[in-house]
Amino acid sequence: MRFLVLCIMIAIMNLDKKIAVIVREDLLVWQKLNVVAFLSSGFGTQDIMGENYEDASGKIYLPMSGQPILCYVATAAELQDILNSATTREIEISIYNEEMFKTNNDADNRACVKKYPTGAIAGLVGLGLVGKKQHIDRTMKGYRLHP
Repeated sequence: MRFLVLCIMIAIMNLDKKIAVIVREDLLVWQKLNVVAFLSSGFGTQDIMGENYEDASGKIYLPMSGQPILCYVATAAELQDILNSATTREIEISIYNEEMFKTNNDADNRACVKKYPTGAIAGLVGLGLVGKKQHIDRTMKGYRLHP
């Protein structure tokens, strides 16, 4: 029965998608982790989530992405290039800039992005991308995976 549920789940999930998280390489470790966590939270709105997890005691755990997630590092200029490239493809994007490190609420975070045009977002430190595999692959071609 579990095999049948797994097969149905795989058939329902959109396995042609891929996720990339890109962080600026010169951030402190705590900043990288913070950026990755916030960027990844945006993926929950996409059709990528698997089923809940359950342990042998019946405790239910939250679902996780059923899609591959690749983590990259980039310079500030590369992040802007990636953003510009991603906006020309069918890719959903989450974004984080330096100003967000100084805020403590979602409204202020939104204001940190709202004041800039797409091609000139100041202090870009991270991007989250989700889209068709071939679109993500083309956008991220030549960039480095996080070590």
